[in-house]
Amino acid sequence: MYRVLLIGPQPEPITGNSLANQIVLEYLSRYTDVELNIINTSYSKLDEKIGKFSLKKVYHYVKQYKQVWKILYVDKLYITTGQTFFGVLKYFPYLLFAKLLNKEIIVHIHGNYLWKEYESLNGIKKKIFHKILSMSDKGIVLSKSLKKNLTPFLIEEKIYILENFVEDFLFENPTEKKFNKVKIIYLSNLMKEKGIFDLLEALKILQEKNIEFEVKIAGGIDNFFEKKIRQELSKIKNLTYLGLVYNKEKKELLEWGNIFILPTKFDEGQPISILEAMCTGNIILTTSQGGIVDIFKDNKNGFYIEKNSPNSIALKLIDMNSNLKDYKIISKQNRYEAKEKYRVKNFIKKLNNILEN
Repeated sequence: MYRVLLIGPQPEPITGNSLANQIVLEYLSRYTDVELNIINTSYSKLDEKIGKFSLKKVYHYVKQYKQVWKILYVDKLYITTGQTFFGVLKYFPYLLFAKLLNKEIIVHIHGNYLWKEYESLNGIKKKIFHKILSMSDKGIVLSKSLKKNLTPFLIEEKIYILENFVEDFLFENPTEKKFNKVKIIYLSNLMKEKGIFDLLEALKILQEKNIEFEVKIAGGIDNFFEKKIRQELSKIKNLTYLGLVYNKEKKELLEWGNIFILPTKFDEGQPISILEAMCTGNIILTTSQGGIVDIFKDNKNGFYIEKNSPNSIALKLIDMNSNLKDYKIISKQNRYEAKEKYRVKNFIKKLNNILEN
């Protein structure tokens, strides 16, 4: 048995990072011989200014440093750090204290922005950024193409790949997917960088052309754009905004739809929402951003759409609408692939092997 301290965000808000940490917290001790403790670094407000400096955030994170004593009683630190300068800097006190105590440090990057941030920095900030991340003994990324996020700080042999997962309840009692009408799902935070405005503009095009469809949207709304987003949602007929969905509600949403759309322009790692949509037999429309290319194949799992292009989304939906039933084979392929690759138990076992190695 060994002892691990998980340092990183837990829901809420729900992000790929916080959901992954929640799963680690729930299952690591269940499936392995690990004693786990946590420091929850979550900041409650959802906005696109993630990693940006603010006095409120500084106060929030400084308060959390009083939990640094927990490092005394563990063997390893498992940290899901941010990807901006301040998103990394806030973890420095934990890493420094762990280094002084000769604790093993494992850093897990849930995204594809870290390397861009590092390249954009200059002078002392770049040196600080490099110094902090180089304190790690091991690093974890979500897929092969994302290794570049850690190669400036760790040797290749110390960088491990750990794919994301789909929660077990989404595999249970699958229902027969219906393809009688276009039923669109958007399941992600409603943020400009996730492409929510592009999707809504595409739906307006479908309305103008009298294409029959239904759409259900779920996720937290970015505080900065909330008024504008709600105004745009109200312009789409047959649209239901569900807010945040969990467990049964999430499963019902994913089973209800047949087309999942994530028109993201963000530097994605490996969106869990795409894997969830695959697991429940949806056809995926998404962009070729970041690590998406490692889990998604065009014409196999669905279709790529252009980023920043409502017209690209609309044209693909119009095309699919004309022969929707022909896409059942993709639906079945997605269910099979998710079942084979993306179970929670596989994720936890691989994580444990990395931690133990």
